[in-house]
Amino acid sequence: MSVRAKFRCFGITHQPSNDPSVVFAKVELMPVYEQEGANKQWSKATPSGKIEMFITNPAAVEWFEQGKQYYVDFTPAE
Repeated sequence: MSVRAKFRCFGITHQPSNDPSVVFAKVELMPVYEQEGANKQWSKATPSGKIEMFITNPAAVEWFEQGKQYYVDFTPAE
C-alpha cells in the first residue's frame, strides 16, 4: 500500500556556508488541503503537517519552486 499527498513548497532558504562552492538550502513543504480534487481524501484526515529538507545538491535545490505543488508518495522501504 502507498499514500499519495499533495504538498506546496512554501519556503526555500539558502543557508550560509564556510565553503562558497557548497550549496546548502532548506526546503519546506506543507500539505495542500482540498475539499475537491486529487488530495481530498488524504487531506480530509490529515489537513496539517510539514516536510523540511536540508539539501546540498544544487540541481535538487533548483528543482523546487516556491508556491509550486508537488505529489509526495509514501511507500514502505523494505
